[in-house]
Amino acid sequence: MQATSLKFAAAARTLGQAARLRGLVVPCFRSPPGVEGVQRTIKRRRGVPTVAVRLRGRPWPAVVSDMIEGIVVGNGLSGARADRIRAALWLAIDSSAERAATAAPEVEDQSRQLVAI
Repeated sequence: MQATSLKFAAAARTLGQAARLRGLVVPCFRSPPGVEGVQRTIKRRRGVPTVAVRLRGRPWPAVVSDMIEGIVVGNGLSGARADRIRAALWLAIDSSAERAATAAPEVEDQSRQLVAI
């Protein structure tokens, strides 16, 4: 599945919320990176990391992985704490996707009702 800017924005919100809950600095996310030929860059301005991720032509899990790694690196995490944070961030993404999948039939049913009226 290819990444889209809307999915990227939703993932950034989800990851940001999950990182904030764990007391981490939430980086700014943008796309694409300003450096040609790379998949991800991390810069720091005024102490806040900016993670730029290439979306085009990449599988969605690779994009999310780069976003998560950007949070880990941007917060200077390593070892067991970094592993726990990665797992928590993946869980947040999985939970978000699960909620979206279960909400989709409701939205579709509502739109059918509106058309039928």
